[in-house]
Amino acid sequence: MSTVALSSGLGALPARFRRERLLIVGCGDVGMRVARNFAQGAGAGRVRVMALTSSPERKAALRGVSVTPLLGDLDQPATLRRLAGLATRVLHLAPPPGEGGGRDAWWRDPRTLALARALRMRNLPISLAYASTSGVYGDCAGALVRETRPVAPATPRAQRRVDAEAAVRHLGRAGVRASILRIPGIYAPDREGGTPQARLLKGTPVLEAGDDVYTNHIHADDLARACVAALWRGRAQRAYHISDGQHMQMGAYFDLAADLYGLPRPPRIPRSAAKEQLSLMLLSFMSESRRLDNQRMLRELGVRLRFPDVVAGLRSGLSAHQQGA
Repeated sequence: MSTVALSSGLGALPARFRRERLLIVGCGDVGMRVARNFAQGAGAGRVRVMALTSSPERKAALRGVSVTPLLGDLDQPATLRRLAGLATRVLHLAPPPGEGGGRDAWWRDPRTLALARALRMRNLPISLAYASTSGVYGDCAGALVRETRPVAPATPRAQRRVDAEAAVRHLGRAGVRASILRIPGIYAPDREGGTPQARLLKGTPVLEAGDDVYTNHIHADDLARACVAALWRGRAQRAYHISDGQHMQMGAYFDLAADLYGLPRPPRIPRSAAKEQLSLMLLSFMSESRRLDNQRMLRELGVRLRFPDVVAGLRSGLSAHQQGA
């Protein structure tokens, strides 16, 4: 990862607080990639990286990538008090609860609200980047979508993300330089479930070309680098599409992957048949079509994609023998 300028503007502080302090909330696959970049990159040692975890069993893995683990649970706000005033930058990668904030508030994200309240208890961080989803736009009928498009969430899952975005914007008005990262499908050969291979092996059908939808993707490594760029370069109260900018229909994506893996292409079915053969989750993804414009990310964050298309990204995980086959 290229080194991002780490000017802190912290002023005179005790020596232990002079370097930047990054807190990762929701340190799963992408968070660990961010941590490894700091541990192994040119800026190693210039940023102290901490991660909130609710699992004591994860402490060793976090320490293995030079991350200081902090025990706490977003679903138990009292455990978050120690986060107040601790970090200069916060990367919020934790998803909302699956069922929202309760039976009467299915559209809320109480986790982001709890984090925001904890951060407001003392000195605010300089910046915060929140990992949202491109699903907040709902179905756009294949249109090219820029960050200025109004949100129109069509599912409870997307509505909870909109609620989280509102909490982040509210925190931004209190003085945090907040960035909202709207992220499409994340893939990577070394990510659990990060390629279409398992679905191809099952022979799960895709839609016929006339019924198909546009999908968008980002390699997990590029996403991790974009998260860091947003923390240091993102403009205040700004949304960014973190996407490789390649516009493909879903069926074409699976056909391409099948060809790379040497597997049969998936069967094509009309939308009318999909309602009978596919799960509700898959149908929800097949009901929204949009093409994300990523120019703001490229211009303002200065992200240089290592994997500008899914061919490069998926091919990176193939062995030399497979690539030559």
